Amino acid sequence: MKPSAAEILREYGPFPGVDQIGGVTYDGRHVWFASGDKLNALDPASGETVRAIAVPAHAGTAFDGRHLFQIAEDRIQKIDPQSGRVLATIPAPGGGAVSGMAWAEGTLWVGQYRERKIHQVDPETGAVLRTIASSRFVTGVTWVDGELWHGTWENEQSDLRRIDPQTGEVLEQLDMPAGVGVSGLESDGADRFYCGGGNSARLRVVRRPARGAAGAADE
Repeated sequence: MKPSAAEILREYGPFPGVDQIGGVTYDGRHVWFASGDKLNALDPASGETVRAIAVPAHAGTAFDGRHLFQIAEDRIQKIDPQSGRVLATIPAPGGGAVSGMAWAEGTLWVGQYRERKIHQVDPETGAVLRTIASSRFVTGVTWVDGELWHGTWENEQSDLRRIDPQTGEVLEQLDMPAGVGVSGLESDGADRFYCGGGNSARLRVVRRPARGAAGAADE
Protein backbone atom coordinates (compact mmCIF):
# COMPACT_ATOMS: atom_id res chain seq x y z
CA MET A 1 0.00 0.00 0.00
CA LYS A 2 1.57 3.24 -1.18
CA PRO A 3 0.10 6.49 0.19
CA SER A 4 -1.08 9.11 -2.29
CA ALA A 5 -1.72 12.83 -1.95
CA ALA A 6 -5.24 13.92 -1.04
CA GLU A 7 -6.89 16.01 -3.75
CA ILE A 8 -8.65 18.97 -2.12
CA LEU A 9 -11.51 20.07 -4.38
CA ARG A 10 -13.01 22.94 -2.36
CA GLU A 11 -12.67 24.78 0.90
CA TYR A 12 -15.42 26.43 2.96
CA GLY A 13 -14.96 28.98 5.73
CA PRO A 14 -13.83 30.31 8.03
CA PHE A 15 -17.36 30.87 9.31
CA PRO A 16 -18.56 33.80 11.44
CA GLY A 17 -18.61 32.93 15.12
CA VAL A 18 -16.93 29.54 14.56
CA ASP A 19 -13.52 28.98 16.15
CA GLN A 20 -13.24 25.26 15.60
CA ILE A 21 -14.92 22.50 13.59
CA GLY A 22 -15.29 19.03 15.08
CA GLY A 23 -17.69 16.42 13.78
CA VAL A 24 -19.11 16.44 10.25
CA THR A 25 -22.06 14.58 8.74
CA TYR A 26 -24.22 14.74 5.60
CA ASP A 27 -27.98 14.29 5.40
CA GLY A 28 -28.19 14.11 1.61
CA ARG A 29 -28.79 17.83 1.32
CA HIS A 30 -26.80 19.69 3.96
CA VAL A 31 -23.40 19.17 5.53
CA TRP A 32 -23.71 19.46 9.31
CA PHE A 33 -20.68 20.42 11.36
CA ALA A 34 -20.12 20.71 15.10
CA SER A 35 -18.63 23.94 16.42
CA GLY A 36 -18.66 23.59 20.21
CA ASP A 37 -21.99 25.10 21.22
CA LYS A 38 -24.03 24.40 18.10
CA LEU A 39 -24.58 22.20 15.07
CA ASN A 40 -24.48 24.10 11.79
CA ALA A 41 -26.10 23.14 8.48
CA LEU A 42 -24.10 24.12 5.39
CA ASP A 43 -25.46 24.26 1.84
CA PRO A 44 -22.53 22.68 -0.05
CA ALA A 45 -23.55 24.34 -3.33
CA SER A 46 -23.61 27.93 -2.07
CA GLY A 47 -21.19 27.53 0.84
CA GLU A 48 -23.67 29.31 3.13
CA THR A 49 -24.73 28.12 6.57
CA VAL A 50 -28.52 27.96 6.45
CA ARG A 51 -29.40 27.10 10.05
CA ALA A 52 -27.97 26.10 13.40
CA ILE A 53 -29.12 24.03 16.37
CA ALA A 54 -28.01 25.25 19.80
CA VAL A 55 -26.73 22.05 21.40
CA PRO A 56 -23.38 21.02 22.91
CA ALA A 57 -21.36 19.77 19.94
CA HIS A 58 -17.80 18.99 20.91
CA ALA A 59 -16.74 16.18 18.61
CA GLY A 60 -18.17 13.60 16.19
CA THR A 61 -21.49 13.95 14.37
CA ALA A 62 -23.56 11.30 12.56
CA PHE A 63 -26.90 10.96 10.73
CA ASP A 64 -28.99 7.77 10.59
CA GLY A 65 -31.44 8.91 7.92
CA ARG A 66 -33.79 10.54 10.44
CA HIS A 67 -31.83 11.76 13.44
CA LEU A 68 -28.56 13.49 14.13
CA PHE A 69 -26.19 12.04 16.72
CA GLN A 70 -23.73 14.37 18.40
CA ILE A 71 -20.90 13.77 20.85
CA ALA A 72 -20.95 16.15 23.82
CA GLU A 73 -18.02 15.41 26.13
CA ASP A 74 -18.80 12.02 27.75
CA ARG A 75 -22.17 11.39 26.12
CA ILE A 76 -23.80 10.98 22.72
CA GLN A 77 -27.01 12.91 22.04
CA LYS A 78 -29.76 11.83 19.65
CA ILE A 79 -31.27 14.96 18.10
CA ASP A 80 -34.38 15.68 16.05
CA PRO A 81 -33.02 17.87 13.22
CA GLN A 82 -36.41 19.49 12.65
CA SER A 83 -37.07 20.71 16.20
CA GLY A 84 -33.52 20.64 17.52
CA ARG A 85 -34.70 18.68 20.57
CA VAL A 86 -32.40 16.16 22.25
CA LEU A 87 -34.47 12.96 22.25
CA ALA A 88 -32.10 10.65 24.12
CA THR A 89 -28.54 10.34 25.38
CA ILE A 90 -26.20 7.38 25.78
CA PRO A 91 -22.73 7.23 27.35
CA ALA A 92 -19.76 7.67 25.04
CA PRO A 93 -17.32 4.74 25.00
CA GLY A 94 -14.34 4.90 27.31
CA GLY A 95 -15.92 7.63 29.41
CA GLY A 96 -15.26 10.28 26.77
CA ALA A 97 -12.14 11.52 24.97
CA VAL A 98 -13.90 10.45 21.79
CA SER A 99 -13.61 12.06 18.38
CA GLY A 100 -15.32 11.10 15.11
CA MET A 101 -18.60 9.25 14.64
CA ALA A 102 -20.48 7.57 11.80
CA TRP A 103 -23.69 5.58 11.29
CA ALA A 104 -23.62 2.21 9.50
CA GLU A 105 -25.27 -1.20 9.79
CA GLY A 106 -27.75 0.13 12.36
CA THR A 107 -24.99 1.12 14.77
CA LEU A 108 -22.70 4.01 15.63
CA TRP A 109 -18.97 3.85 14.92
CA VAL A 110 -17.07 6.09 17.33
CA GLY A 111 -13.41 7.08 17.17
CA GLN A 112 -11.43 7.30 20.40
CA TYR A 113 -8.70 9.81 19.60
CA ARG A 114 -5.64 9.16 21.75
CA GLU A 115 -6.53 5.52 22.33
CA ARG A 116 -6.22 4.99 18.53
CA LYS A 117 -9.43 2.97 18.42
CA ILE A 118 -12.79 2.83 16.65
CA HIS A 119 -15.70 1.35 18.60
CA GLN A 120 -18.91 -0.08 17.17
CA VAL A 121 -21.59 1.10 19.59
CA ASP A 122 -25.22 0.12 20.22
CA PRO A 123 -27.17 3.36 19.58
CA GLU A 124 -29.82 2.48 22.19
CA THR A 125 -27.60 1.57 25.12
CA GLY A 126 -24.08 2.80 24.36
CA ALA A 127 -22.72 -0.74 24.76
CA VAL A 128 -19.48 -1.34 22.84
CA LEU A 129 -20.06 -4.22 20.40
CA ARG A 130 -16.50 -4.46 19.09
CA THR A 131 -13.32 -2.42 18.77
CA ILE A 132 -10.89 -1.85 15.89
CA ALA A 133 -7.33 -0.69 16.59
CA SER A 134 -5.58 1.98 14.51
CA SER A 135 -1.90 2.92 14.37
CA ARG A 136 -2.52 6.68 14.64
CA PHE A 137 -4.73 9.09 16.57
CA VAL A 138 -8.27 8.65 15.21
CA THR A 139 -10.39 11.68 14.32
CA GLY A 140 -13.34 11.48 11.89
CA VAL A 141 -14.98 8.19 10.89
CA THR A 142 -17.18 7.41 7.88
CA TRP A 143 -18.56 4.45 5.92
CA VAL A 144 -19.20 4.51 2.17
CA ASP A 145 -20.05 1.58 -0.13
CA GLY A 146 -19.02 -0.91 2.52
CA GLU A 147 -15.66 0.81 3.08
CA LEU A 148 -14.58 2.09 6.50
CA TRP A 149 -12.50 5.28 6.39
CA HIS A 150 -11.13 7.38 9.21
CA GLY A 151 -9.14 10.56 9.60
CA THR A 152 -5.91 10.88 11.58
CA TRP A 153 -4.22 13.88 13.13
CA GLU A 154 -0.92 13.38 14.89
CA ASN A 155 2.30 15.42 15.00
CA GLU A 156 0.79 18.10 12.72
CA GLN A 157 0.17 15.55 9.97
CA SER A 158 -3.21 14.21 8.87
CA ASP A 159 -4.37 11.60 6.44
CA LEU A 160 -7.52 9.78 5.40
CA ARG A 161 -7.23 6.01 5.46
CA ARG A 162 -9.40 3.12 4.40
CA ILE A 163 -9.02 0.21 6.76
CA ASP A 164 -10.11 -3.39 6.92
CA PRO A 165 -13.04 -3.33 9.40
CA GLN A 166 -12.05 -6.75 10.72
CA THR A 167 -8.31 -6.33 11.21
CA GLY A 168 -7.68 -2.58 11.11
CA GLU A 169 -5.11 -3.04 8.32
CA VAL A 170 -4.60 0.12 6.26
CA LEU A 171 -5.72 -0.57 2.68
CA GLU A 172 -5.50 2.94 1.23
CA GLN A 173 -4.11 6.25 2.46
CA LEU A 174 -4.58 9.84 1.30
CA ASP A 175 -2.06 12.25 2.83
CA MET A 176 -3.24 15.79 3.55
CA PRO A 177 -0.85 18.71 2.91
CA ALA A 178 1.51 19.55 5.78
CA GLY A 179 -0.22 21.58 8.46
CA VAL A 180 -3.73 20.74 7.23
CA GLY A 181 -5.56 18.78 9.92
CA VAL A 182 -8.62 16.56 9.73
CA SER A 183 -11.08 16.59 12.62
CA GLY A 184 -14.47 15.34 11.38
CA LEU A 185 -14.90 13.16 8.30
CA GLU A 186 -17.98 12.26 6.24
CA SER A 187 -18.66 10.85 2.79
CA ASP A 188 -21.37 12.21 0.51
CA GLY A 189 -22.07 8.62 -0.54
CA ALA A 190 -20.31 9.15 -3.86
CA ASP A 191 -16.95 10.69 -4.77
CA ARG A 192 -16.43 13.30 -2.04
CA PHE A 193 -15.29 13.41 1.55
CA TYR A 194 -16.14 16.37 3.78
CA CYS A 195 -13.33 17.04 6.26
CA GLY A 196 -13.51 19.25 9.32
CA GLY A 197 -10.40 21.36 9.70
CA GLY A 198 -10.21 21.69 13.48
CA ASN A 199 -9.08 25.10 14.72
CA SER A 200 -8.66 26.43 11.18
CA ALA A 201 -12.49 26.72 11.28
CA ARG A 202 -12.55 25.46 7.70
CA LEU A 203 -14.34 22.60 5.99
CA ARG A 204 -12.58 20.92 3.08
CA VAL A 205 -13.80 18.65 0.29
CA VAL A 206 -11.44 15.82 -0.69
CA ARG A 207 -11.93 13.61 -3.71
CA ARG A 208 -12.61 9.98 -2.90
CA PRO A 209 -10.51 7.79 -5.21
CA ALA A 210 -12.45 6.00 -7.93
CA ARG A 211 -12.61 2.27 -7.54
CA GLY A 212 -10.14 0.60 -9.85
CA ALA A 213 -7.78 3.58 -9.67
CA ALA A 214 -4.13 2.96 -8.95
CA GLY A 215 -3.65 2.14 -5.30
CA ALA A 216 -7.38 1.75 -4.71
CA ALA A 217 -7.43 -2.02 -4.76
CA ASP A 218 -6.69 -4.02 -1.65
CA GLU A 219 -3.04 -4.98 -1.48
